[in-house]
Amino acid sequence: MKRFLLVSICLAIVTSLVMAGGGNDSSQAQKNTPSAAATAGPAAGSIMSTGPHGEQASAASDLSLSADELAKIKAGNYKVAISFHYAGNDWSTAQLQGLKDQFAKMGINVISTTDAGFRPEKQISDIENALTLKPDAIVSIPVDVVSSEAAFKQASRQGIKIVFMDNCPDNMTAGVDYTSVVSADNYGNGVAAAEVMGDALGGKGKIAMVFHDANFFVTNQRDNAFRRTIKEKYPNIQIVEEIGFDDENKGAELGDALLVKHPDLNGIYATWDIPAEGVVSAIRAAGRNNVIVSTIDLGDNVAKIIAEGGIIKGLGAQRPYDQGVAEATLIGYALIGKVAPAYVALPALKVTHSNVLEAYKDIYHKDAPADIKNAYK
Repeated sequence: MKRFLLVSICLAIVTSLVMAGGGNDSSQAQKNTPSAAATAGPAAGSIMSTGPHGEQASAASDLSLSADELAKIKAGNYKVAISFHYAGNDWSTAQLQGLKDQFAKMGINVISTTDAGFRPEKQISDIENALTLKPDAIVSIPVDVVSSEAAFKQASRQGIKIVFMDNCPDNMTAGVDYTSVVSADNYGNGVAAAEVMGDALGGKGKIAMVFHDANFFVTNQRDNAFRRTIKEKYPNIQIVEEIGFDDENKGAELGDALLVKHPDLNGIYATWDIPAEGVVSAIRAAGRNNVIVSTIDLGDNVAKIIAEGGIIKGLGAQRPYDQGVAEATLIGYALIGKVAPAYVALPALKVTHSNVLEAYKDIYHKDAPADIKNAYK
C-alpha cells in the first residue's frame, strides 16, 4: 500500500481532474442520463436506465420463447462461447449459472467460458481462440469498448450471433453487428445507493465517492445517478471528494487516503461491492466505524455486513442470475431469426437491513447462506 502522504497528493490531483470534467466520459454520461424526474427514485419494477446508444429499455420479463421456438432451437444443436471481463465474484458466478441453466433448457452446448481478468488484450485473445471452436453464438461483456471492436466485428462477419452483457463495443449496431445488450437498471441502482446513503445520514453530512474511472456505460450510469440524486434530493449532503479507480482491489488504499484527508467524513460510496469491501476494511482499520458505506451489488460479503447492521447500510442490487437467463434467451431469438429489442434491462432492487434476506433469495434464486442468516440482527 502506498504511503498516506503520496496517496493524498495523488487524490488531490485526481480530484482536480474530476471537478474539471475528467474521469467519467462526459459525452457518455450525458447520453445515458435520464431526465431530472428520474431522481425521484426507482419505482418497483420500473427501469430508469437507457442503453449504450441511448435506447429505451425493454423489460427482461417480456422475453419469451414458445414451445415451437424452443423445439426449433434444440433441433439446431447450437454451440455458444461465453467471455467474461472477469469471473469468480458473486455477480459473475450467478450470471454464469443463469446462462448455463437457460442454455440447457434450449439444448445449446456451452463450449467455452473465459475470464479476461479485466485485461482487454486477454479478452481479445479469448475471443480469437473462441472463434477457432466455431461457435454459433457468443455472450460477452467487453472489457474495453474501443480495443475489442475488431474482434467482435470479426465474429459478427463470420455469422456468429452476439449478445452483450452490460457494455457494447464502439461502432457496432444492434440488429446488424449484434443482437442486444442486457443489463441491470444501473441508473436505478445508483439512485437506490444514494437514497440509502442520504437516509442513513438523516439528509446531512460530508461524503466521498469512489467511482469507476472507465468508459463503461453501466458503471458510468450508476455513478452519475448517485451523484445527481445526492445533489438534488439531499442538498445538505456535500460530496467533498470524488476519486476514480481502474483496479477494483484499490478500495482499501483509496479508503485510507480519504479518511486521512477528511477527518470529518460521514460516508463513502463505492461503485460495486469489491471496492466497497476494501473501503470497509480501511474504515475498520482506522477505527472510524461511524463512517457508513453504500454501494451496488449484493455479494455474500456485503450481504453479511448489511445483515449484521454493520458499516454498509444498504445498496442497489443487480439481478445477475435473471440477467444470464435473459441473455441466453436472446441468443435463442438470434439463432431462429426472431426480432429482438436492442436493449433489455432488469429492474433495480434497493437492499437494506430490513429486506436483505428476502432480497438475497430474489436475486440468487436460493436462500442466503447460513453465515448471512446467522449474522442477521
